[in-house]
Amino acid sequence: MPRRRRNLFADGDRPLYMISVAAELAGVHPQTLRIYERRSLVTPQRTAGNTRVYSDSDIERLRLIQQLTQEEGINLAGVVRIIELEDERERLADEIAQLRSVIESVRRRAAEYEAARASVVRTELVLIPRGGLQRRRS
Repeated sequence: MPRRRRNLFADGDRPLYMISVAAELAGVHPQTLRIYERRSLVTPQRTAGNTRVYSDSDIERLRLIQQLTQEEGINLAGVVRIIELEDERERLADEIAQLRSVIESVRRRAAEYEAARASVVRTELVLIPRGGLQRRRS
């Protein structure tokens, strides 16, 4: 049975489009994409021949940049800041989700510990005259 090749890219991150196609899909000139790359607004993958190749995620980001600059009138410095803040928001949301999971796990373990502790019956040994040792439960 042939082995399945593992996909190295998430579906949206697979490089698919050369610069001319990406520019057309995003509604911009290819030179604009080069400017965006220099400003670190988008980072396309590169082929072995150093050709830029854009993914669906890149196209989505390019469309966002176009919306912010054309429809909202935000300059590229503002777009850079907005994207940085959005990336930070996503990172923090992921961190919050992880922390909530840890908290829930700790709460479950604490509840299990308390349940186990409550079910333990306390036993003491008591010396009874002429009878030896006897267990007394309390």
